[in-house]
Amino acid sequence: MKITDVKTHVLSTPLEEPFAFSMGWVTQRSAVIVELSTDEGVTGWGEALCHGLQPPEIAAAIIETALKPTVVGQDPFDVDVLWERMYNRTRPFGQKGAVPNAISAVDIAIWDCMGRALGKPVHKLLGGAYRTEVQPYATGYYRRKAGAYPEEAIAEAKSHLAKGFKAIKLKIGFGLEEDIEYVRSVRDAVGPGPKIMVDANHAYTVGAARRLLKAIEPSHIHWFEEPISPEDIDGYKELKSLTNIYIAAGENEFTKFGFREWISRRTVDILQPDLCAAGGFTECRKISALAQAWHTPIVPHVWGAGIAQAASLQFIATLPPAPLALYPSEPMLEYDQSTHPFRQDLIYHAIGMDDRGMVQIPDGPGLGIEVNRGILERYRSA
Repeated sequence: MKITDVKTHVLSTPLEEPFAFSMGWVTQRSAVIVELSTDEGVTGWGEALCHGLQPPEIAAAIIETALKPTVVGQDPFDVDVLWERMYNRTRPFGQKGAVPNAISAVDIAIWDCMGRALGKPVHKLLGGAYRTEVQPYATGYYRRKAGAYPEEAIAEAKSHLAKGFKAIKLKIGFGLEEDIEYVRSVRDAVGPGPKIMVDANHAYTVGAARRLLKAIEPSHIHWFEEPISPEDIDGYKELKSLTNIYIAAGENEFTKFGFREWISRRTVDILQPDLCAAGGFTECRKISALAQAWHTPIVPHVWGAGIAQAASLQFIATLPPAPLALYPSEPMLEYDQSTHPFRQDLIYHAIGMDDRGMVQIPDGPGLGIEVNRGILERYRSA
């Protein structure tokens, strides 16, 4: 089998109502989808992470100009070799950011292709599944210009819990005093049962994050995600030593080379690589092995369209519990509930939460989903 083509589908659509997080306003939802073709008629699909402020055309250009020439004509089953060649080709100009995002999309498509060719889900190719279902947590709580806070967040929290969610993640980073009151108000409103995580998207300095951590500890927060800049590894290690709230980060780190220091220096309690950003299945399984060697749990970051969700579920299936014990700590699925016009339509609504509050791991060939070409055309960027 040989790869004959790598095609990018750049999807984008404006939001009827923009929403904000600590770094700015999201005005559109975008995606970079990869369609990989072979001479045996097997197709694989992948997706590159596209942050709310990230132009999708960047990763698409990298795929078309640098990665496609590297993999066309090659055997997809040489997936490790192809990953290293893609990384080596782009290393001088892209060790972090959009370039690993692009490599991730191609790598995911290659694994999907292999799974479809063999008639097995990707998790089987990666060594098997520790679980067939995963508990999701609801990500949302972005700000609207017309919103009133914390009242709107309380209503959103109660809505998610009524749907069956048992864990929620609040967006913070809007000012210390406002964040403190916000977190306390949501906890008081939902009671002690649900897990609450908070995510500042690196809005604070170490000193400010320290004050915030101490103030919200009585609210029994499960983890504090990205309190400070991803460049400040020493700051993460300092914060981790000061609180009983788990410190989490990783969505802004890439490849085994980038994660090596985060893991070996024990900078966080929970590591959050994004499969569609950090290097795809090939690299994230190596990051997972490093994390396991240093006894660091992984809960992947997930923020994309349906292909990203399906691929992330395949990866989550393969993560060993930390530790392997009678009552282990299991990874969760970040289940984005913010506005996304084509997230589920793209995969024919193949992924959803059941009435027990769980999401099933797809067990069909490859990623276990099919792609709606009509949605590719409808949301194609001009």
